[in-house]
Amino acid sequence: MTATAHGTVDHAPRLGLLVIHNDPVPETEIWRMAPAGVSVHTARFECPRPDDTEYVGSPALALADAPDVVRGLDHLGRTGVDSITLCFGSSSFFGGPGFDTAFAAAAARHAHGTAVHTAATAITEALTATAVTRPLVVMPPWFTEPTFRATDAYLRTAGVAGDRIVQFALSSPWDTITRYNAFDAGAHWTIAPDAVHRQVADAYRAAPAGTFDSVLIPGSGFPGQGAVASLEKTLGVPVITSNQAVLWHALRSTPYATVPTVDPTLHGTLFTRPLRGERGAATTPVRTRV
Repeated sequence: MTATAHGTVDHAPRLGLLVIHNDPVPETEIWRMAPAGVSVHTARFECPRPDDTEYVGSPALALADAPDVVRGLDHLGRTGVDSITLCFGSSSFFGGPGFDTAFAAAAARHAHGTAVHTAATAITEALTATAVTRPLVVMPPWFTEPTFRATDAYLRTAGVAGDRIVQFALSSPWDTITRYNAFDAGAHWTIAPDAVHRQVADAYRAAPAGTFDSVLIPGSGFPGQGAVASLEKTLGVPVITSNQAVLWHALRSTPYATVPTVDPTLHGTLFTRPLRGERGAATTPVRTRV
């Protein structure tokens, strides 16, 4: 890594992603959003959810020290990426903020000192940057009640009001698939932006006025990014997705000489907001409508 006299990185950003073995969504969406010159590098690890079971969390150190996770971190670190993000939000939701801190510290050692973050940390920072506290939380169709409860508890620790969760509904052919098996069965390939827009907009409008001040789609494997711009235009509020937050956080948290610009009209007004502590960040949240 090359740095200027002021400590800023002067090469084009290189972003590392650590993704479960069968999830193509984070890199697909982040590649599409990434501005020219930004490169995205992915390593995979075996999902710790056993086949045909509900996922209910992983101890931070056990996950960070799993052989395939260690291998992925080692490879990304030796590739020369500027940061690495774990795109597996469920592990953070079940483990709480303490998971994020413990995993990041342990993982950085395997990544040759490269900074490691989690998608949940990026989401929390995005919520802070947009000064929202009452999002409509849109859960992927393969999440189950334990994940709902864990996500609600995690968001409450970040100052977000709970009990505002809806779940995206798959089409009827998926009714015969056990919900927690839908992702492994390929349901993520069948979700179109217009369906996301329609279901989210309907749920938002069905609530009493003032119930929500934003939309949050926290699943890394849920392809919701294609609906962000249209939802923001329709609803007039910020829309945050996990993968959008990961890209925004990665670009903002590393001191690049120049932060690459992501078009907010295509990918969301989050990309107009500074990270907490970044120059230009508001010290007191100011609530605005997009």
